[in-house]
Amino acid sequence: QVQLVESGGGSVQAGGSLRLSCAAPGYTYTTYTRYYMGWFRQAPGKEREGVTAIVSDGTTTYADSVKGRFTISQDNAKNTLYLQMNSLKPEDTAVYYCAARDPKIGSVPLAKRLSKDWYDYWGQGTQVTVSP
Repeated sequence: QVQLVESGGGSVQAGGSLRLSCAAPGYTYTTYTRYYMGWFRQAPGKEREGVTAIVSDGTTTYADSVKGRFTISQDNAKNTLYLQMNSLKPEDTAVYYCAARDPKIGSVPLAKRLSKDWYDYWGQGTQVTVSP
């Protein structure tokens, strides 16, 4: 059973920083040659949207709204994914979800790596609130 467990959310003022973590103890992605993980967010009344994604070769993809402010990274030894969020804005307020694709299924086209429909496993989410 694959579990993704996010942590690190909280409340911060605009301009501040937070780092989210996603522990993936059951997702032995490091044994596969190619895997995909990402961060998504959902604000009240809005669709879940892709924030950033990373591939096993280190390739990253970012939504335009977070480029230059957010950084995705991974620690393979710890099976943990991170999201460093700097220069936070009130519009970044949302529940943030970690996601992973079943590596046995196949690759994700570059244009789809921020699409929630291409991911199979999801965490429970962690709230990020940015005040003006």
